[in-house]
Amino acid sequence: MLVIEVTNAREVVRQRIGKLGSRLIGKVVDAEAQVEKALMQEMENAFREFGIEARIYSVDGPAMVGRSHLELPIQVREERVVEL
Repeated sequence: MLVIEVTNAREVVRQRIGKLGSRLIGKVVDAEAQVEKALMQEMENAFREFGIEARIYSVDGPAMVGRSHLELPIQVREERVVEL
C-alpha cells in the first residue's frame, strides 16, 4: 500500500490559477482535492499502461504525525477502480 501526502497543494493550485484566483483557495477551491484529482487521473493512466489493477482513494482526514505514525479518521472524497 502506498500513502502519498501532497505537501504543497496550495502552491500548485496557485501556480495554475494565478494571483487573482489564489484568493479563492480555501473559500471556493479545495486545493488538496483538486491536486489529488489530477494525481489520481495520472496514476490511473500509468497503472493501465503498466497493467496494474488498483483502487485509488482520495480521502479527507488522515494526517502524518512525525515519520512513524498516521492518524486515520477518514472520509472518502473519491474512489476509482482501475481494471484491465
